[in-house]
Amino acid sequence: MESIRIEILNPTARKLLKNLADLKLIKISDSSDRKNEFKKLLDRLRAKSERIPSLEEITEEVEAVRKARYEKEK
Repeated sequence: MESIRIEILNPTARKLLKNLADLKLIKISDSSDRKNEFKKLLDRLRAKSERIPSLEEITEEVEAVRKARYEKEK
């Protein structure tokens, strides 16, 4: 399954999307649904962790991942 984000500029487009959903060709999710899913994921991951990482540890990890990514792109 592939997900995309769409900004509706014309109300007619909403009707078209609703028709596609009625035909079970697409599924329309509210953005709050995605936020709730992400929060649930974080809660599950945090429950498994013995301790909360510090901001410095998070920053180090992010920088390491970025460095590895940029080295691959060269």
